[in-house]
Amino acid sequence: MTAELRTHDGLTLRYWSWSRDPDPALPPVVLLHGFAAHARLNWEGPGVVEALVTRGRRVYALDARGHGDSDRPHDETYYGEALMARDVRLLIDRIGEERVHVAGYSMGAVVAVLAAAEDKRISRLVAGGIGAGAVEVGGLDTRVMPPELVSAALTAEDAADAPERTRAFRVLADTAGCDRLALAAQIRSVHRDALPLDRIVIPTLVLTGGSDPLATRPEVLASAIAGAELTVLPGDHLTAVRDPGFAESVAEFLARD
Repeated sequence: MTAELRTHDGLTLRYWSWSRDPDPALPPVVLLHGFAAHARLNWEGPGVVEALVTRGRRVYALDARGHGDSDRPHDETYYGEALMARDVRLLIDRIGEERVHVAGYSMGAVVAVLAAAEDKRISRLVAGGIGAGAVEVGGLDTRVMPPELVSAALTAEDAADAPERTRAFRVLADTAGCDRLALAAQIRSVHRDALPLDRIVIPTLVLTGGSDPLATRPEVLASAIAGAELTVLPGDHLTAVRDPGFAESVAEFLARD
């Protein structure tokens, strides 16, 4: 099932929902995808949605502004993870429950942390695909993916000479059917302030791939969040989500509440 949200600044966002004999006593789960992806690519394809609905969960996944079937403006003022966190709170309003669980990956994990720091309805959190950079530079590790280089790779007529790591985002964007100019606007607006990790006081799982250059030293992030657990799976930033242990780790951790 799909539906739309209208944001405070006039954008229309698409979200997806799934359930199968849901248990009304269990909090719904909100899933937030990564940069240059979309909800179904990040969560349905790798089996996370299926792992959750088979456990009686109601699942919602938002296509972030600039991604998927949501509006894709090219103006940087519409972007940044703080605005995306505001969109998440709007979706939680729409769901209408007193408690929700949230799982985010990469950019979506930064958004999830920002949302959880502000919204007490979020009672359990999974932060996937981020590591020490979330502590040391305030979000996605811009030391590894410099925004100006990623933006250049996305907007160039020919990105053949771009560094391989930044060129990979262009390939991913085209594979996912993304608007590269919208993605460039988002990456130029990427969150750079310190994340309010000291305000995360709910059960949290840090979940990364052991070969992920964007999530190195995830133990630094786990140590910065009170009581957080850490699970490291095989794979890098793009392949860890397809490891069978990824979906199982998300579903098992969120089942404890």
